[in-house]
Amino acid sequence: MNPVLAEIYSTIIPSAPYVLGAYVLVFIVLFVYVFFTVSKLKSAEKKMDALEERVEELLK
Repeated sequence: MNPVLAEIYSTIIPSAPYVLGAYVLVFIVLFVYVFFTVSKLKSAEKKMDALEERVEELLK
């Protein structure tokens, strides 16, 4: 193996678990954020539908 490549790999490989862990953590946080955002959006849509129905009832 090329000595330059061996030196590069020796500096990259030991840090690989930390980089992988950081990516996993970012994706978990992103997934949780999207899950809660979608949950709140569905809740807001239900409330808007109920409000629209109530307004229609009051206008009749």
